[in-house]
Amino acid sequence: MVRILNIYTISAFVALAGVIYGFDVSSMSGVIGTHEYKDYFGNPLGTRQGAITGAIAAGSLVGALSSSFLGEWLSRKVAIQVGSILWCIGAGVQASSTSVGMLIGGRIISGLCIGITSSLVPIYQSEIAPRKIRGRVVSLLHFAISWGILIQYLIEYGCSFLNSQAVFRLPWAIQAIPAIFLFLGLFFLPRSPRWLASKDKWDEVLQVLAYLRTPNSDINDPLVLAEYKEIEEQIGLEREQDTNSYRELFRKKMRRRLFLGMAVQGLSQLTGINIVLYFVVYILQSAGTSNTLLVSAILYIIFIVATIPTILWTDRWGRRSSLLVGSVVIAFWMFVMGSVLGRYGQKTQAQNLPYTWVILGNSAATRCVQASAYLASAAFAMTWGPIEWVYPPEIVPMRVRTKAVSFSTATNWATSFTVSLVMPLLYRVIAWRLFIIYGAINLASFFYVLFFIPETKQRTLEEMDEIFEHGEPIWRSFKGIHYTARIDQLAKEIEQGKSIHRIVHVELRDDIERHSHNGFGYS
Repeated sequence: MVRILNIYTISAFVALAGVIYGFDVSSMSGVIGTHEYKDYFGNPLGTRQGAITGAIAAGSLVGALSSSFLGEWLSRKVAIQVGSILWCIGAGVQASSTSVGMLIGGRIISGLCIGITSSLVPIYQSEIAPRKIRGRVVSLLHFAISWGILIQYLIEYGCSFLNSQAVFRLPWAIQAIPAIFLFLGLFFLPRSPRWLASKDKWDEVLQVLAYLRTPNSDINDPLVLAEYKEIEEQIGLEREQDTNSYRELFRKKMRRRLFLGMAVQGLSQLTGINIVLYFVVYILQSAGTSNTLLVSAILYIIFIVATIPTILWTDRWGRRSSLLVGSVVIAFWMFVMGSVLGRYGQKTQAQNLPYTWVILGNSAATRCVQASAYLASAAFAMTWGPIEWVYPPEIVPMRVRTKAVSFSTATNWATSFTVSLVMPLLYRVIAWRLFIIYGAINLASFFYVLFFIPETKQRTLEEMDEIFEHGEPIWRSFKGIHYTARIDQLAKEIEQGKSIHRIVHVELRDDIERHSHNGFGYS
């Protein structure tokens, strides 16, 4: 029986990287409306505020591109620790910033951490998880992101009552706390068995698999032996092909998977969730809401609650169906927000506001915009939010996984940076029309998913080649994938046939004797 508690515990702990990511998301939303922030940094508007907000995304782009090298060289675990150190440095620079330039520099350093960890944590989680709960395990990252957003926002809300620069400096300093816990705790967690296999540490592969899959770390368990053999065969096949360079990513067999991962990450940032999460204060103020900080907190609570169904059932209802439903629902609420703002709003005469369109004296329209923002964020949290982290690492083989995911995550951050940079300016220039554009993009995403993205639920990582090279037509994926996994068949053969078990066991013992014992993979 799979050692579920170990897998969930380990995955939940490394998801502290998601808490860090969430701190980033709301690190500005709770302070940009305060007088202390505006007075100290000269009331930044338009592209100036966009540059401050988007600086983390710029650093994340560089971090994501470097994650493939660090993840292969240092291991996924150690590279995540490097990211944690960078986050602490960035938090310190932000908290002590004396100018907009210094603030941007600190956020770029913090962004390096986000790029590294957002690429490698989903890889680590997917590589330690069994196929039946892989989607649920990786979805914990998005759940942690949701909690990070809320916690940081509540910290900022509490600090908003202070009459000093602590209104923004204290929340930015507190950001370092989860990174410190993540750095220290990772010393006690195992390295990825698939990374260990790529480095020929076969004795550690067997021990880690036994630790993750059985209650008593039994290396003779049939499922452990079957998964070991499957990994061994896949590594052997990849080495025979001798292709693990960046060039392979753009060859015919691999570029489709690469572009699918990049598309899922990029389109997730074009759903409109950035304007809802990063600039929710601007939206609520233009909708006529008075207590924007408290109302925004409700949005972040809904964001957390809406993630729970996906964690529980994503491995049952699948990745593809989640993206299809999410595209339609988010598009609907974007159209509602744009239509209500356009119909009941009017151009404001004030020049020093972050918005130029406002609803005045119409409480029904104000509440409608609020509700639409809540429901759009909930739809994202249930669909695109978790799947954007689950899908890219599971569709590519081990030999190019870190490289492909680094490109996918880099696409996420490049898109996020662009959106964050131009969003404040666009919201001032085209106002409510921005939501109509996002609605149209979501509808386009629906058709892209419909015709190009296959279902991957319930498959092992080693079986993805079968889907993309010999799979059924995309449009038949509505019914999901029903089959007996190869690893289950092999485990059954090992369990039923004594001779097969002995042969596999002898091969494993030979592997172990050929390699020196380096411990459990914690170093």
